[in-house]
Amino acid sequence: MDGDVMRRLADAAERVREHETIGRQVELLLRRVEEAERHLDRLCHTHEREQQDVERLEGRSITRVLASLRGSRDDDLARERAEAELAARREADARAHLAELRREHRAAQARRAELADSPAAYAALLDERERQLIAGQGPRAARLAGLAGERDRLTTRARQVDEAARAAAAARTALAAVRDHLAKADGWSTYDTFFGGGMVSSVIKHNRMDDAAAAARAADRRLAVLRTELADLPGVWLTPELELGELTRFADIFLDNIFTDLAVRGRIRRAQAAVERAGTAVARLRGRLATEAGEVRRSLADLAGERIALLTAP
Repeated sequence: MDGDVMRRLADAAERVREHETIGRQVELLLRRVEEAERHLDRLCHTHEREQQDVERLEGRSITRVLASLRGSRDDDLARERAEAELAARREADARAHLAELRREHRAAQARRAELADSPAAYAALLDERERQLIAGQGPRAARLAGLAGERDRLTTRARQVDEAARAAAAARTALAAVRDHLAKADGWSTYDTFFGGGMVSSVIKHNRMDDAAAAARAADRRLAVLRTELADLPGVWLTPELELGELTRFADIFLDNIFTDLAVRGRIRRAQAAVERAGTAVARLRGRLATEAGEVRRSLADLAGERIALLTAP
């Protein structure tokens, strides 16, 4: 029984290695096919130009007339025909080479499809071998059980880190939207304050501020989701709040003067600073999450290697 499982494991491992090798071969052949297609296209254009040169000398064209006047038509025609024939041979060779590469690529794809189930089959055999060893209470059983528990813990952590990373990316995008809206509001505020803006510019400015406030509320919701995801992870993970304060409104529009304009401009600038702080904090979190994800992947890879070594040892 044990020998049969080990034989099947060895065969399955060989199929997995072939599957990986043929996968790389498929990608390499695809790149070579694409390169050969581009090369053939260039040769086709060259052949077409050379053939046109021949036709101009053979037909009733100004090229033929000038060559006849110079007395070089026959030599020119012979040269152009030779160049056209050479271009045709090169095109034919390139076309044959491309056809061969395409056949090789199709064959590699077919073999890869035949081996597509090999990773799953190998994993199933490893699971079978693991159950066999654990049930037998041999010297490897305790370590295999410990590896299984550690693998489950790390798999859960990898999922949590991935969810937090997605939440951080969404928060970053939302903060970028707030930043864009505030930049527009700031532009109109500068015009309204220093370049003689009036009622219309004030209304436009406040519309932009309203857009920024709506985007800020959306960003705050994204940050709240990020805080929820980070709460599942051990350790201290701090996420920023996004408090932009009161940006607006009635007095600046209806009591329009340099003092109220300056006050609103100051609020916009403070809001921009708050968004920058939040963005910096989220960027740091994304970097830390990326590091965490890399560590988890390496740990899982180490566990997988140790498990396979235990399961495939005689």
